[in-house]
Order: sequence, then C-alpha cells, then structure tokens
Amino acid sequence: MTGLLGAALPVVPLLAGLIGLLLPPSPRGATTGEDRARRAAIALGVTGAAGALLIALALLARVGDPVDTATTWVDLGGLRVTLGVRLDGAAALVAVAVTTVALAVQVYSTAYLKRGPHDDVEVDHRYPPYAAQISLFTAAMLLVVVAGDLVLLLVGWEVMGLCSYLLIAHDRRLPEAPAAAMKAFLVTRVGDVGFLLGIALLGVSAGSFRIADVLAHDHATGTLTAACLLLLAGVAGKSAQFPLHTWLPDAMAGPTPISALIHAATMVAAGVYAVARLFPLFAAAPTALAVLGVMASITLLLGAFAATAQDDLKRVLAWSTVSQIGYMTGALAVGAPTAALFHLLTHAAFKALLFLAAGAVIHAVGTTLMSRMGGLRRDMPVTFWCTLIGLGALAGVPPLSGFWSKDGVLAVAEAAALDGAGPAPAWVGWLVWLAGLVGVAVTAWYATRLLLRTFLGEARTPLLAPHDPPAAMRWPVLLLAVPAALLGLVAFLPAFADRLRAPGTGTESDVELVHLGLALLLPTVLLLVGAGLAWAGWRRDPAADPARALGPLRPVLAAAFRLDDVQHALVVRPTTALARVTRTGDEVVVDGAVEGSGRGAIGLGGGLATLHRAALPRAAAAVLAGALLVGLAAVLIGGQP
Repeated sequence: MTGLLGAALPVVPLLAGLIGLLLPPSPRGATTGEDRARRAAIALGVTGAAGALLIALALLARVGDPVDTATTWVDLGGLRVTLGVRLDGAAALVAVAVTTVALAVQVYSTAYLKRGPHDDVEVDHRYPPYAAQISLFTAAMLLVVVAGDLVLLLVGWEVMGLCSYLLIAHDRRLPEAPAAAMKAFLVTRVGDVGFLLGIALLGVSAGSFRIADVLAHDHATGTLTAACLLLLAGVAGKSAQFPLHTWLPDAMAGPTPISALIHAATMVAAGVYAVARLFPLFAAAPTALAVLGVMASITLLLGAFAATAQDDLKRVLAWSTVSQIGYMTGALAVGAPTAALFHLLTHAAFKALLFLAAGAVIHAVGTTLMSRMGGLRRDMPVTFWCTLIGLGALAGVPPLSGFWSKDGVLAVAEAAALDGAGPAPAWVGWLVWLAGLVGVAVTAWYATRLLLRTFLGEARTPLLAPHDPPAAMRWPVLLLAVPAALLGLVAFLPAFADRLRAPGTGTESDVELVHLGLALLLPTVLLLVGAGLAWAGWRRDPAADPARALGPLRPVLAAAFRLDDVQHALVVRPTTALARVTRTGDEVVVDGAVEGSGRGAIGLGGGLATLHRAALPRAAAAVLAGALLVGLAAVLIGGQP
C-alpha cells in the first residue's frame, strides 16, 4: 500500500497538469466571473496540489521502515532500468514540504495573477497554462523525491528544467523575462550534461540504474570519484551554486509565486536532495566532498554579500537563497546530510513565506524597489508580521526555525573542523564553519536592512493606498508563517529526528539536530552584531540606505562581484565568436562549395548549349546543301540516255 501511495504522489499533479494543458487560454478582455477556462484551471491546480499533499501526509504517517519497489522496465545487455519508488522518512518529509508550498502557490496565484486587486478586473489570459505548468513542476520534483531509479530521477530533473523555463518567461510583457528564462535553461543545462554523464557512469558500473543497486555496488575508486564530480556539476546548476549560480537572480523576472516555488521547494532543493539521497557514494569519495565544500563556502559568502547591496526586494531574497543553499551543501560536504535536509525543510517554509509576503508588497505598491517603499507597517500589518517571522528565521533568530537548522549546520561543521569527524578532510570543516559564521552576521545585516527599508520609517515616494492582500493571498502567507516560526522546535521530537535520519540519509558522523549551550553563543553574538550594525546605520538617518556604509564596494557587491561579466567574457563571447566563425565557414566554405559546384555545372551546361545552338544552323545548311547536291546529281544522272 505504501508503494502504491508513493507511485501516486507524482501522478496526481501530473494528471492535473496534463489536463490543464488542454484548456484553452482565457479570452482577452474577460473578467474573472466570465472566464470558465480560468476557473477550470484553478480547480485542477488546487485539487492536484491538495491531493498530492494528502498523499504526502499519508506517507509520512505510514512510512516506518524504508520501502523500495522495482519492476524491470528496460533490460539492454544486462543494463537494467526499473520503475519503482524508494521511500523513507526523509522522502516523506520533503514531499510534505514540496506539496505544502505548491498548494500555497496555487491558491496565492489565483489572486496574484490578475490585472488588479478586485474580482471584476481583466484577468491574465495565460493563466490556464500557468497553473498547468505549476502542476507539472510539482510532479517533476515529487518524482525526484520518490524515484527508486536514477533514470526516473533524471526524468523529473529534466522536466523541472523545462517547467522553470516556461514559468520564468510567463509574463511576455516584460522584456527581460524571455532572456532570463533562456539564461536559466542554458546555464542549468551545462550542469545537467555532467549530471547525465554521472548517472550513466554509475549505471554502467553497477549494471543497473536502480538506486539500491548503485548504492550497494562496490565501484572502483576512480569511477566513483569521477561520477560524483559529474553529479556535482548538475547540483551546481540546479541548486544555483558557484560557478553556475548566475541564472537564479535573473529568474526574478518570473511571477513572484514562481519565485517562491523555485527557491523554496523545487529546483534549487533538488540538487541538495539528490546528494543526500546518494550520500553513501559521496562519503566514499572524499575528493568530491572537498570540491563540494569549496563550492559551498564560496557560494555561501557570495550570495550573502551580494544581497547586501541590492535595491530590488526580490533580488535580495534571490541572493539569500543562493547563500542558504550554500549552508545545505556545506553540511553535505562535512558529512551531515541530516543537518542539510533539516535546513532544507526550514528554508522551504521561511523562504516561501518571504517570497509570498514580498508578492503582497509588490501587489500593493506596484514596485519591487525598496528605495520607493518605507512606512508600510501601518497599512500592511499582517504582511509586516509575517515578513518579520520570515526574516527572523532567515537570519537565525531564536527560537524561529532557521535558528535551529542553521545551528545544526554550524555544529557539524565545527565538529568536522575541530575533531576531524566526517568523511571529508578536516580543512573542509574549517572552511565551511568559518564561512558559515561570517554568513550569519552578513545575513542578519541584510535581513534587518530589508525590514527597515520596506516597512519602517516614512514612505519615500507616494504610493497607491498600500493594503494587506486579499484572502486568497493572505491565507497562504499565514499558513507558511506557522512552520517558519515553529518547525525548528519539532526537532526536539524523537519521531521527527528518526524520520529525518532514515537509512540512506544520515551517517554516524551526524550530530544531534538541536544543540544547546555554548555552541549557540558565537552564532547568536554574530547575529546581534550584524543586525545591530544595520539598525545603527538606519537610526542615524532613516531616510538613507544602510548600504551606503559599503562605500566603493557597493557597486561591486550589487553586481555580485561582476561574475556575470566574467561569465560573459569567458563563455558567452567565445561561444558567440565561435558561432560566427562556424557560420562564416558554413556559408563561405560549405555553402560556397555546393553553390559553386552548382554554378559551375550551370555554366558548363550553358557553354555546351551555346556550342550546340551555334552548330545547328550550320548543320541544317549542310544537310540542305547535301540534299540539294544529291537531288541535282540524281536529275543529271537520270536525264542521260
């Protein structure tokens, strides 16, 4: 029964998405009351997400011992591809997080994707495919969560990339949306090539793509290291880790609910979950863990510092996602997948909350720029308090959820640094721990700045009557505020820890999820220092931006150390130049040879035709002359006696 529920989990939103794609677009100029296609799309999207959430909750209640089912799908020369599910407590918890955020996004979108705040305004005529694509996105992530075979996992992985492209480009009125979607697709595809090759290497080595067989097989050291490094390329792309992180901030061109879905529960979480799922392989490849640790530390600090100088509300949250995923990959690098998954769950709650609250602000004031906001606390109290909870969890304020999960990451990194615990070299623990501590202070600084610039002080520009969002947007925000505030406390429950430490997701080097005493002191002090510096800068001049303290570094940080320019110089320009050379060679050499051959044949034929045309009159004259001579000779000869 549990296996059937696991198989049904991605199928329910998949069916909702496929049926939704058959719906026609909403008529242009129609209102919500007139739009049947929109109502059908809403019903399908919400029902699919709610059904998946119920199945995920049933799985969470039922899963005790791990469940692993498999039916041979393809067998080519002894290389097996199977259909089946692999379920444990960690998979059930992640599935609950994914479906909860997906349901919140589906409900929230019904009010957000309108031309205005009232029920009688013209609607987004592309809402039916939008809702269907969210359902497909959800199904793809759930397939990654429950897949018992690497090929099935790859299918979900690839479908997520396609759906992200379609959803980021949803609003065709924004000139930056198609470019952002294309960038997201291409940058992640670079990593996906490595991910595909890594899966192929593991499958060929084990003789099967079934995850249980791959984990049980004794791979050669070189093969295992190469496969894990290739898999990390895909993780860097999907989870926006350095150096393939540049697509994520630009993806803010998509609708805000999609930002919540991508950043909180799908796409960026997929890479972390895939490594946790296959962690025994990585534990046997310390070189890969060392590379992951360096990548995580750079990404953690890069995202945090880039967030300090952004003026766009959504880009601050986007860069914070890059940084927070760095904490998760850092925990994996020091051998603690349980701590990584715990932070994944809390991050899903508070980051979805922050993006949906940001959407409420944008919906009310019509801008994403914090320099045009301020003083919204009075007119948007519900949004303010929910944002305060989300930012507190992001910064790690006790006792909110992010405090416990981030402390778990720092504690395992400290243990790896000081005690040499874990499969990675000790220097990886030092790197992740120190980067994580700096990240605590910087995160507290930019989270405090965001709160002050958006909600406190006086409004810096006249705005159109800011207000709390309508019920369809307000209730998902309030729902997500609960786990953002309280999920960390659930770690005290033995049942929660047992499920998160299901076989295949934890190792003996994992420490307790909750750490009390002196281990909390240093991160808490750093948090107070970061938040206090931002507060002090704002108090001196509430009308000014605390980011002015960054001085000449501010443009560099706002441009995220100009790594986009570096990527453009090192990758885009050479690729474009190579494309031009290839095109010129194709047009001049290949096409020239073909067209030249054609022109030569035409010229030769014309010459022969000319010769034939010139000889024809002479030949005709000769024939006539000959006939005349023959006739004359016949007459003369015939006339003789």
